[in-house]
Formats: sequence, structure tokens, C-alpha cells
Amino acid sequence: MKILVFGNPLVEQDSLALKLLPKLREKFLSIEFKELDPNENLEEEIEDGKLRILDVVKGIDNVMIINDIDKLQVGKVYSMHDFDLAYNLKLLKKINKLKEVEIICLPMFMDKEEAFSQIQLILRKWVAQDMQGS
Repeated sequence: MKILVFGNPLVEQDSLALKLLPKLREKFLSIEFKELDPNENLEEEIEDGKLRILDVVKGIDNVMIINDIDKLQVGKVYSMHDFDLAYNLKLLKKINKLKEVEIICLPMFMDKEEAFSQIQLILRKWVAQDMQGS
């Protein structure tokens, strides 16, 4: 299983996912955590029409999963700087490259240990599902 991890280490409110990576990699050896920029070619990362993502999301209070691309908000795109993850995912869905997405959403200012605790529950479930082939 592969999980794409997004964030900016230079921006405190956008770095939680990246800060959790060392501990996640240590705890979940069977998962490949891959750091990416939202503007990179996500099409190459799609496996069986599916992507799994870990990212920080503005406006939430608890770790949650989004699996409906249509619920992602897209701002106006004036330049490549504005071409973000949500826009990229919606585009991949529209051209039928992406069938399913699961995004673990982290609140911007959540405590690192609390975030890790909540993510572990989700990842254990995903690993078990993958082992069962579902």
C-alpha cells in the first residue's frame, strides 16, 4: 500500500503530515509513505484507479477521511501556483484516471501525538482490508 503525503515544512500550519512521517514509517513498515508536491504528476501514483493521501486540511477539528472528490473545494486558478491538490484530483477523475480516493485529513493545529493516535486507527484498518483483499 502506498500513501501520498502532502505538506510544506516551511509553513507551520501545513507541516503536520510531514512531521508525522518518521513515526508513521517506523510503525507501519508495510506502507510506503511518499512525499509529494500537489503539482507533481499524480497520475503516475494511481494504483488500480485509487489514491490514498495524508494531508492537512483547513477548517476541521478532528482527523477525518474524505472519499468524495466532489466535496473538495477548488479555488480560482490564475497560475500554476494556484493549481492545487483538489484541482488535480478533480481533473484526474474527470478524465477517468482516478476512480477512488481516500484522504486522511488532519486539522491544521492538532497536537502531533493526538494526530498520530487517530491516524493509527485508520491505517490499521486499511492494512487489514488490504490483507483481506478488499
